[in-house]
Amino acid sequence: MADTSSTFRAAIEFLQRAGVYDVILPFILVFTIVFAIFEKTKVFGTEHIEGKEYTRKNLNAMAAFVVALLVVGSAQIVEILNIVSAQVVVLLFASVFFLLLVGSFQKEEKGVFLTGGWKTAFMWIMFVGIIVIFLNGFGYLSTITDSVTSAGSSDVVGLIILAIILIFFVWFVVHDTHNMKSSGSSSSSDHH
Repeated sequence: MADTSSTFRAAIEFLQRAGVYDVILPFILVFTIVFAIFEKTKVFGTEHIEGKEYTRKNLNAMAAFVVALLVVGSAQIVEILNIVSAQVVVLLFASVFFLLLVGSFQKEEKGVFLTGGWKTAFMWIMFVGIIVIFLNGFGYLSTITDSVTSAGSSDVVGLIILAIILIFFVWFVVHDTHNMKSSGSSSSSDHH
């Protein structure tokens, strides 16, 4: 039986040798993100044509093109971009798989949406995940973990756990949900 995956593997390796993964895809990614930011923020202003306001797409596109070329010109930035984007995709898959598992306990007609504390908790988890991914992409994560493990790791880990417990305790004591609910209901009754 012939190995059918070798043809596809050869095609992937050809694309890699042609620079698709090192030049073209990072260029398209950076160009798209920078162009979208320029369009949203209207950094270069707007122009009025026939009474309607339009962004200056030509300036936005040219500036995004130059930024993307500068990024692709640096092999170090492209390497960091490849590492970070691959790990962000893994984080995205982890969140999708989690929602898939949660959705298996939901009714079929009801969508899976995290609300309240769950939504906030997962936003913080994703935020911390992104920070860890960028630290890893820049090579700082291994430096941090090496310094923690070499400098009496049990003491450092114990100190970190104690700090987390103290911060949570202070937040729990200071965060008074009863007063917030009662002030919200009294303010709504004042409007009637």
